[in-house]
Amino acid sequence: MFFFFNSGFGLCAVVKGGEDKIKITWGLNKSLPAGTDDKYKTIKVKLCYAPVSQKDRPWRKTVDHLNKDKTCQFKIVARPYAGNDSVEWTVEKDAPTGTYFVRVYAFDAVDGEVGYGETTDAKKTTNLFQVEAISGRHATLDIVSICFSVFSVVSLFGFFFNEKRKGKAESK
Repeated sequence: MFFFFNSGFGLCAVVKGGEDKIKITWGLNKSLPAGTDDKYKTIKVKLCYAPVSQKDRPWRKTVDHLNKDKTCQFKIVARPYAGNDSVEWTVEKDAPTGTYFVRVYAFDAVDGEVGYGETTDAKKTTNLFQVEAISGRHATLDIVSICFSVFSVVSLFGFFFNEKRKGKAESK
């Protein structure tokens, strides 16, 4: 692992899409020799599915080849490498409900991966967090749909009684 992380939240945190922010801090692991990061030109921070959120979902599958890997589908930020750095990111509204971790990739001048680090352990079981996606439904939408439903039922009975009354008047 080339980087250390501080994701800014505790174990099993639940964050809401479109509302909550997470702070991600990264930098070179102090145990590595000086100059290890000389090749690092670009950093890409991504939101990645934990194995529990990949189960029975092949479109989220982990593959060792970076171009085919579907684990990390959400870009948080991409910027030039500047040693220790951090970003505060608002969880996007379209992030699906699931369990996640964060991964940082380091790329060289020709955009080849030269290092990475992540907020979880090798088995991807610790320091994970839950994203609670927005449902897309608001209370106002529910209220309006109820009002229209009531209006349609009242209109139906109104027309029914009106036609029945007209039918009685014509038969006299």
